[in-house]
Amino acid sequence: MDLEFRIPLGDWVDVALDWLLATFAGVFAFIRSVFLGAYDSLEWLLITPPSLVIIIVFAAIAYAAKGWKLALGTAVGFLLIVGVNQWDHAMESFALVIVATVVAIVISVPAGILAASSATASAIIRPILDFMQTMPAMVYLIPALVMFRVGVVPGIIATIIFSMAPGVRFTELGIRGVDKEVVEAGYAFGSSPGSILRKIQLPLAMPTIMAGINQVIMLALSMVVIAGMVGAGGLGGEVVASLNRIDAGLGFEAGLAVVILAIFLDRVTASVGKASRPGGRQRAGRPAKQSLQNA
Repeated sequence: MDLEFRIPLGDWVDVALDWLLATFAGVFAFIRSVFLGAYDSLEWLLITPPSLVIIIVFAAIAYAAKGWKLALGTAVGFLLIVGVNQWDHAMESFALVIVATVVAIVISVPAGILAASSATASAIIRPILDFMQTMPAMVYLIPALVMFRVGVVPGIIATIIFSMAPGVRFTELGIRGVDKEVVEAGYAFGSSPGSILRKIQLPLAMPTIMAGINQVIMLALSMVVIAGMVGAGGLGGEVVASLNRIDAGLGFEAGLAVVILAIFLDRVTASVGKASRPGGRQRAGRPAKQSLQNA
């Protein structure tokens, strides 16, 4: 006679999931309200004024970053976006990229500092980053959809997870690349570890960190198109609509707008990174010497 006996593992999993969802429901609601509020505010700032005003602001930023050539190209590029009637969608995607990038930087830079200061932390963080970078981008949409449903917020969450890995890696690389003799000299002058980090390591590692931020922005912009599949709207929504309708013209216009946004963001952030780089071998000792004096 067979014994009727069953270990209720499935029932325990269901109970545990229900408990976790009930526990974190308030946290998810808070995160949703924060991200949605930041996105709506930035979108309002970008869409409410006349497009010409925003284009002038972008051109001024480009001029301050690199000069009149980038400013002219920025103005022409964004006027082209207006001409193909993709301005509102482009600004929605721009707002999503900015919100996701800011959050990704806030998380990735401290994580990179932690990985650079601790071999144990680095050994734990690196496999996680490998997993994040090798996982297909669309997979990140699944847990985001489960937690936040269809809309802008799952797109932001998936974009943050997908884009933050380069920020961690480049920050760790930049800090580890600082000359050890300079750090030891800082300790010899009696500086604390926090002072050395703020006044020596971070300033000298800033070009590498800015290169990581540049990559974070580029990955965030590439993820925006995929996020259109979960109702994030913007240019990603236009690309998805063009696929559903097999509308090559709409897809080309939305794709062109994505390219213009990518070029603008890439050139501006790359220029900021170059501006923080010591100019030439003879001048390379000056930032380190100045940092030692400040520390």
